[in-house]
Amino acid sequence: MIEDTTGRQGGRHEVVTLCGSTRFKEDFQKAQESLTLAGKLVISLGFFEHAEGKTISPETEALLAEIHRQRIDMSDSIFVINRDDYIGKSTASEIEYARAAGKTVKFMFPHGLESQTGDLQE
Repeated sequence: MIEDTTGRQGGRHEVVTLCGSTRFKEDFQKAQESLTLAGKLVISLGFFEHAEGKTISPETEALLAEIHRQRIDMSDSIFVINRDDYIGKSTASEIEYARAAGKTVKFMFPHGLESQTGDLQE
């Protein structure tokens, strides 16, 4: 599909799910704001256990992973929050899941750069 400058694909707004470590809550908020203003429909996390210093059980962790895969299923693409080029095990599995489902994968920061600008990379 051809995307226009309003973030629409084929007459509807692109749906983007944010992925990344829950320690980067501020980056999630920045990405959500920027992508929304670019005309995207953004699906984000509802719980940031690392940023908020909370501990969760393995059962809750599995539930949250299942919910996040469903978010990815509902999306056209994912947008990875990769501050300091950090992509943990959960995020890596989300990227793999999204790619296997044919979703576009975009990153907040270019890979492998030591100095990071914080600009959204599409």
